[in-house]
Amino acid sequence: MTIGIIGAGFTGLSAAYQLLKRGHSVTIFERQNLPGGMALGFEQPGWQWSLEEHYHHWFTNDAHILNLAKEIQFPVIVKRPKTSVYVDKKSYQLDSPQSVLSFPKLPFLERLRMAAALGFLRYNPYWHALEKFKATDVLPRMMGNLAYELLWKPQLTSKFGRYIDDISLAWFWARVYKRTSSLAYPEGGFLRFAQALATTLNKLGAHILFTTEVQMIQYDNERVIVKTRNGIHTFDNVIVTLPSSLFVRISPQLPPNYVHSLINLKGLGTINMVLRLNKQFLSDNTYWLSVCDKTSAVMAVVEHTNFMENRFYNNEHIVYLGNYVAPNHRYFHLKPADLLQVYHPFLKQLHPGYRNDIIDYHVFRIPFAQPIIPTNYSKILPPHDTPLPCIYLANIQQVYPWDRGTNYAVALGKTVVERMLEKTEG
Repeated sequence: MTIGIIGAGFTGLSAAYQLLKRGHSVTIFERQNLPGGMALGFEQPGWQWSLEEHYHHWFTNDAHILNLAKEIQFPVIVKRPKTSVYVDKKSYQLDSPQSVLSFPKLPFLERLRMAAALGFLRYNPYWHALEKFKATDVLPRMMGNLAYELLWKPQLTSKFGRYIDDISLAWFWARVYKRTSSLAYPEGGFLRFAQALATTLNKLGAHILFTTEVQMIQYDNERVIVKTRNGIHTFDNVIVTLPSSLFVRISPQLPPNYVHSLINLKGLGTINMVLRLNKQFLSDNTYWLSVCDKTSAVMAVVEHTNFMENRFYNNEHIVYLGNYVAPNHRYFHLKPADLLQVYHPFLKQLHPGYRNDIIDYHVFRIPFAQPIIPTNYSKILPPHDTPLPCIYLANIQQVYPWDRGTNYAVALGKTVVERMLEKTEG
């Protein structure tokens, strides 16, 4: 069969890999000039490695993508970085049962209660029963109100804003269940890994058309027509890996009720500022700092070079300042200098003299990066089949119960291919 894949993120690359191994013909359309999707990377003069526009890592149990890296013989680094929380203007390590039990901001019995709740979520594989409950209803009772108000409510508020009361307990379960103390990272960065995978696909016969944006897809007489500015392509089947809002924009044949069901699925965008410094920012060597302060303009501070060595980045210290916000939020429209000024009051709490250490900074934005997962999401989970024959959808709104991430993108690519072949090959 001839298969068109729209999007060269890890879902599209993974789907192409599965199809090529089965002998099918694959063409990938990507509007960017590089592969990687939401894990897109960039480079700077003097750097040996690429860096992601938005912070990324793998857990050591992310079997789908780790197995893929092994299969194409791409080296992976495993380390155990430090994860902390920022509470009452101070940082506390909180990344192991021992650190939870020794957390000084809670009475000992409250620490035990929180540890028990986290242990239940971490070792309970049954999420279906949890999806009917709201996280904001159950977590105070599980964790204890003191721990919830101090640690978990501020983080949920920072992440989801006005959607905080919509979030299913199953979403929170997935975040705890999958977490590992050690983390993995592709040598050279995610861009290098995506490029290595694209090279493998090319050797298997794929056609990857970069800087080629799809303008429209249509079903016509058992074939799918893909229109781009450069021409028209025809396929037996097409897999779309775009966000749902973009899928409906390029698919005028979709029926209104289906379009409505997709558009009703809510999500948030992400905005990341990358600081490049000549000195370490978090001097206690914390890699990931979750900010437990509802008044902070920053949700998370991620010092990448407290995880990967800064020698790969010309000895620069790399810090992400992360936020999830609605696409119409004012942060999306601020100039980088103005956004840094918004963040400055918080940043100087962490490192008063950081401005003197700045080499440069960059701002990256994605309008849809975090699905809102309400209760009983499994009942509204979009299927891979669409109302248009021979056209299949695979995007981050379908990785439930898991959260977004390149591991689940790879798994999603496999799943949509299996569904397509099951339907087309009987």
